Amino acid sequence: MLDSGFQVLTAIIFLPIVACVCLFFIERPSTVRVFTLIVSIIELILMKPLLNFQFNTTEFQFVERVAWMPRWGLEYYLGVDGISILMVWLTVAVLPLCVLCSWTYIEKRVKEFHFCLLFMTSACLGVFCALDFTLFYVFWEAMLVPMYLLIAVWGGPNRSYASIKFILYTLAGSTVLLVALIAFRIVGGTFSIPELMTKSFSFRFQFWTFLAMTLAFAIKVPMFPFHTWLPAAHVEAPTAGSVVLASILLKMGTYGFLRFCLPLTPVASEYFAPMMIAISIASIIYGGAVALGQDDMKKIIAYSSVGHMGFVTLGIFLFNQRGVEGALFQMLNHGITTGALFMMVGTIYERSHSRQVLDNLGIAKYMPAYIGFFGLFAFSSFGFPATNSFVGELLVLVGAFQANLWIGAAIIPGVLLAATYMLRLAQKLSWGEPSSFKQGWKDLNFREWVYLFIPAVFVLYIGLAPGLFFKTMDTSIAGLISDFKAKTSAYAIETQKAKSSLAVAGIEDPLDELKN
Repeated sequence: MLDSGFQVLTAIIFLPIVACVCLFFIERPSTVRVFTLIVSIIELILMKPLLNFQFNTTEFQFVERVAWMPRWGLEYYLGVDGISILMVWLTVAVLPLCVLCSWTYIEKRVKEFHFCLLFMTSACLGVFCALDFTLFYVFWEAMLVPMYLLIAVWGGPNRSYASIKFILYTLAGSTVLLVALIAFRIVGGTFSIPELMTKSFSFRFQFWTFLAMTLAFAIKVPMFPFHTWLPAAHVEAPTAGSVVLASILLKMGTYGFLRFCLPLTPVASEYFAPMMIAISIASIIYGGAVALGQDDMKKIIAYSSVGHMGFVTLGIFLFNQRGVEGALFQMLNHGITTGALFMMVGTIYERSHSRQVLDNLGIAKYMPAYIGFFGLFAFSSFGFPATNSFVGELLVLVGAFQANLWIGAAIIPGVLLAATYMLRLAQKLSWGEPSSFKQGWKDLNFREWVYLFIPAVFVLYIGLAPGLFFKTMDTSIAGLISDFKAKTSAYAIETQKAKSSLAVAGIEDPLDELKN
């Protein structure tokens, strides 16, 4: 493990918590906004040591390890690798954008709103940095409270229904995740995630822990048919809440698959791969088909997330380099593009006070800059060449065709559906017949230019020059896949030997006997 002199991970995780305490002493809403924006910029500055990340090792870097509760084997244990560091950067980068897009949108309980944003950032960073299973779970649960409040307090007319549905779904998943956590401690003898990765567990143990973790992660992604909480949460959440939900929270589920399911339960992951691939394809097709029939812009983007995240889970369970690379790329790309699209919906909502497509037709004449940004993000959303999402989707497609011709063919309709509903939405916003007079509308102001220009730069940069991101993730992904294949091959050899021995003993169903 590669250690760091400056404890950068602790600094970036707990700076927002310290800022939350400071908010108690600030009264003026304008000062609260400025203070939170400054904190978010300082957070980005504190990330500078992470630029020294070493690309050529699979070891966790910037490691911080302190005994927390030695009697119980709990540690304050942090570190990042090529998989988690991209999610850390994404989380820190989203915070200032959320502050800017909420500048005039949030008018009540401004202090409490920014408190939730800061606390949420700390919890999300903790999830991506934790290398102790219990510490991971603490941050995983801590994230629920501020997200629930963002929807319940600052949400739309049906915020109570959406917030309760969100908390019930995620708590159900968290409960079974806790059971898996305890099982790994009992059988593996440690909460340390890197140490658990070096151990081999029986198929029966992997079978049940995989199912428990998968339920928790599938709800968070969300995968079909556990997705029903997502559209309600997105529609009712304030703009910043939707951005955090789409950009960060959904990635926790797919991150869980990469960090826990593949390294800790590789044999069960391989066993359940056909089921996970089938559900992923269903998510891609279903998300695209339902998005095509929506009239609410937020619902269109919300259901598109179900389809896009289906590409991520599909790539993960292909178990090849291109598929997993594409999955991680799509995690990053979806955070950038879909977060930007939700900010654009918030931008137009502040003018028309409606998210209905029919209430926002034909605005290109009055807001050309807005439509320019929207067109870029819309094209990125369905993977147009030279945009960031094209890289991720192409890798997943390549990985799918490498694994099986029929898997690759099955996801083609999802790609076409994504192009259909995004082009349809862009066309109506640009050239539709206006339903009301919009001549008094003003185009983007400076603040809106800033929070839309930043993701636009990354849409093009990743699409045209993704080399840096490949360098960051390649070694860690190669190590993950190599370890996965070594464990599954070793199990296959042991199973074959056991089959031969049991067959000699006259047992008719040797594999079932071994699993039991």
